[in-house]
Amino acid sequence: MFKQRVLSGMRPTGKLHLGNLVGALQNWKNMQDEYECFFFAADWHALTTEYENPESIRESIREMMVDWLSVGLSPEKSVLFIQSLVKEHAELHLLLSMITPLPWLERVPTYKEQQQELANHDLSTYGFLGYPLLQTADIIMYKANKVPVGIDQVPHVELSREITRRFNFLYAPVFPLPEPMLTEVPKLLGIDGRKMSKSYNNAIYISDSPQEIRQKVGQMFTDPQKIKKNDPGNPDICNVFAFHRVYSSGSMVERVNVECRQGTLGCVQDKKDLAETLVAYLAPIHEKRSFYLQNLKGVNEIVADGCARARKVAAQTMVEVRAAMKLE
Repeated sequence: MFKQRVLSGMRPTGKLHLGNLVGALQNWKNMQDEYECFFFAADWHALTTEYENPESIRESIREMMVDWLSVGLSPEKSVLFIQSLVKEHAELHLLLSMITPLPWLERVPTYKEQQQELANHDLSTYGFLGYPLLQTADIIMYKANKVPVGIDQVPHVELSREITRRFNFLYAPVFPLPEPMLTEVPKLLGIDGRKMSKSYNNAIYISDSPQEIRQKVGQMFTDPQKIKKNDPGNPDICNVFAFHRVYSSGSMVERVNVECRQGTLGCVQDKKDLAETLVAYLAPIHEKRSFYLQNLKGVNEIVADGCARARKVAAQTMVEVRAAMKLE
């Protein structure tokens, strides 16, 4: 039976955290049986902000692949590969750059937003401006039908659709129009209430030990009005409760909701309960991580096989692209 194709990637810029797990990896895992999935480590994309420290990217790729496999991404069900090891991405990116009007790139909302958010980086480079164009090459290289994204990434997919239409109009209908696949993404903040991020030093990582998890959860911000155990609290503004909603059982969520509002549950105990829930949830993932870390040769073989499978598809796509553009 024909399966639609899904393409998504993740930038290897550090260890993966629970925001990555609930925001992307869980959805990717669930897509594997329904779609033909291509998932890649976007190391060239990482260079747009990490170009001064490229040596860190290689180590991040290894950790990322171990996490992917440990969470449940399967080389039997998905193609797992590294962007830079499929050189056709660079060729298609170059060819697309010849037909893409500059204002199309400058109007992407995240272009200026990220310049402000990452003010400590010099982002006045073509690589950063052309990020969505390389992203388009990534997507249409595999003729992806669906691209799982959060709402903030929809403009990138819309740009990909515009560029695809332009290519198909100028040359030949080589590519299907990719569609954004909006996924349910529970919002998990860092332990300090800000966006969960390595740069903020506020993340709970997939690889964190039980001791580290308990320590970090113990530092989490809660309802600022609930100072004493017997003070009634408001779970709706409590970050600990947001984690309960994602990781705890329905009965525990209901109990915490009621007891917090009644003032019969203290924040210290609530954090301890959450920490143990997270430890139990991550235990099977940690077991698999330990296995893969002890079998890195096997991980490398999985990635090498995924890159070979991706290159085979990419090579055929580029034959069609060159023929359409009458380059050969």
